[in-house]
Amino acid sequence: YSSNGLEGDPDLQFLLKGGDLLKVKSRSWRKTRFFRLNDDCKTMWQQTSKTFKSDSGFSLEDIDSVRYGRQTEGLRKYTDLSVEDRCFSIIFKSRRKNVDLIASSKEEAKRWVSGLEKVITGMQNLNRQQNTEHWIYNCMRKADKNADNKMSLKELKHFLRQINIEVDDSYAEMLFKKCDRSQSGTLEGSEIKHFYDLLTYRDEIDVIYAKYASTNGQMSSGDLLDFLQYEQREPVSSEYVQKLIEKYEVDEIAKQNKCMSKDGFLMYMNHEEGSIFNPVHKGIYQDMRQPLNHYFISSSHNTYLMEDQLKGPSSTEAYIKALMKSCRCVELDCWDGANGEPVIYHGHTLTSKVLFKDVIKAIKEYAFKTSQYPVILSLENHCSVEQQKIMAHHLTSILGSALLTQPLGYQMPTTFPGPEELKGRFLIKGKRLNKLDATFNNNTTEDEDSVSEEDEAAELKESSNKIKLAKELSDMVIYCKSVHFSTFEHSRDNHNFYEMASFKESKAMNLAENSATAFIHHNMDKLSRIYPAGSRTDSSNYNPVPLWNAGCQIVALNFQTPCKEMELNQGRFLPNGKCGYMLKPEFQRDPASQFDPKNLSVGPWLQKKTLHVMIISAQQLPKINKDKQKSIVDPLVRVEIYGVPADNASKQTHHIENNGFNPTWNTDFQFTVHVPELALVRFVVEDYDAASHNDLVGLYTLPFTSMQNGYRHVPLLTKRGSLIPSAGLFVHIMALDG
Repeated sequence: YSSNGLEGDPDLQFLLKGGDLLKVKSRSWRKTRFFRLNDDCKTMWQQTSKTFKSDSGFSLEDIDSVRYGRQTEGLRKYTDLSVEDRCFSIIFKSRRKNVDLIASSKEEAKRWVSGLEKVITGMQNLNRQQNTEHWIYNCMRKADKNADNKMSLKELKHFLRQINIEVDDSYAEMLFKKCDRSQSGTLEGSEIKHFYDLLTYRDEIDVIYAKYASTNGQMSSGDLLDFLQYEQREPVSSEYVQKLIEKYEVDEIAKQNKCMSKDGFLMYMNHEEGSIFNPVHKGIYQDMRQPLNHYFISSSHNTYLMEDQLKGPSSTEAYIKALMKSCRCVELDCWDGANGEPVIYHGHTLTSKVLFKDVIKAIKEYAFKTSQYPVILSLENHCSVEQQKIMAHHLTSILGSALLTQPLGYQMPTTFPGPEELKGRFLIKGKRLNKLDATFNNNTTEDEDSVSEEDEAAELKESSNKIKLAKELSDMVIYCKSVHFSTFEHSRDNHNFYEMASFKESKAMNLAENSATAFIHHNMDKLSRIYPAGSRTDSSNYNPVPLWNAGCQIVALNFQTPCKEMELNQGRFLPNGKCGYMLKPEFQRDPASQFDPKNLSVGPWLQKKTLHVMIISAQQLPKINKDKQKSIVDPLVRVEIYGVPADNASKQTHHIENNGFNPTWNTDFQFTVHVPELALVRFVVEDYDAASHNDLVGLYTLPFTSMQNGYRHVPLLTKRGSLIPSAGLFVHIMALDG
């Protein structure tokens, strides 16, 4: 299993052989290190080439991306342009620092990049069943201390602890004797395979399969159709069933007989068709031609920060990470910098500074890699007129024709264009000197003017609340003109559709709590941006759900902080191709709607569902305390609903002691969901601890409307949103009307 299906591949052989690379940490710190891919094809070794003493290593699962060229701040700062084609960097999913490297030649650098990308893609393409086999195989290798390809009873016990299961000695001995058919005192060859089969046997899958396999002990295409229609509630055809058999059946004879064996059934259950997440929602499935303000837009606050709001680093890397998560609205806090070059940082704090032009270059490079839909650049402008002109120059010269500098069409617009029309474009949000119709009326203004600027960082007031605005920068603001908000009535009577307000979280929460219907109607015409309170110096986040309930589009969060609020954000934007835009429900777009999240009167939003969730089992949960050999998780599962206040709920199972490998609960929960179109469902697995706070094992969040009924596998993610390859929950879902 170890080569991820790349046996004999020359790029894989190159990585397994390894080689010397120059590691760069600063101008003066450059050291040769020997790197190679371990035989498990899942971890890298990094050694000093002189002593070959193991220095440190890392798992390929922890790699976010591999970038060719001088694509990090470190390489741009500490290396010269002449080595551009020999450089590459390894970027991690966590806060671990990038590894910046220089190869001896352009060809070698490209070989490292393409090889690593190929192996990482191979790992990602393994289905859960293959990942399980891969993982167990590697654990067996580690447990085989003397590398004789045999497993003693002592090694078997060590192996069981490695895969997160604690068994008493008598059970381990019973398993061992059952498999040691040769009675040699060790397991080898087919005996190890028998042991593996016993270990991975899924009783719950057997029961489901046996219920429907009525054709000579196998599922005929008719049996499978019955299972999909009655159990999974999928309105599918016999043609679809045949495609499933062709795709997943592993036994050629069964395939010829148009049947599905138990192995084929397990393969199907472990793929996307058997997932809780509806595969129809995996790609773009919504109408993307509605006005921009009819969508929830994935948005980041103080995007430049990697950590806290007071002394942490500012970095282009933070923009790249947010954009690669399909964030579609990023914030740029702009201040006068040295040598006439504007900088971005959190003003009046000790956060480090990064050049405005470097940020724009990074945004240009990464904005549309994961989504083609428009990116809003929210400018927090504290610069002098001179440096504003430099900002305008950089925006124009770097972004080029992708920068929107005039409204679409040939006449004054009355509403927003849609994401589809704005594909690949950048929109500037900021102050503007005049009304948008001046663009068509050729109205001219002075080169600069004095306009009121609300400091959206808000807690830190400048000595003057007036800031001079350069016309060059002002003219770039088309559909997102920043204005001050006083009341909904004033906004309705005095503001155009493109004039938008930013609300501090406390103000927005108050409006969402006490004037939700008016807020929803305000958002039918205009955009609203919400940002965290200035008191959140630790970069913590507020709950975005009440603001989505009020129809707010740009609910900006600290993307750099792994937390429940960011998990809800990632869950909200999981469907629709993870493009960063989700169409709001019709009752948040229809002017006739009187929807109020707090007072649920009869209306189209009220589509009451009774949700039955059975938590059946979990598979291959990761060890939490990897440093302690004997530490085994005691898992429990919590199911949470987030939506309108009446729908918020949380229920959890009991914990199971010492079994993270294949714990079984068979616990039923029932929830009432009144407004399914606004509801999110969150699954949380924790390691129970009677003495202290439970540790997170894994989680998964998705919209209620993207869940599939029936027997489903739930993937599990880390707190930073990375997939845990072999882990998952097995559940039964049934959402019934009323």
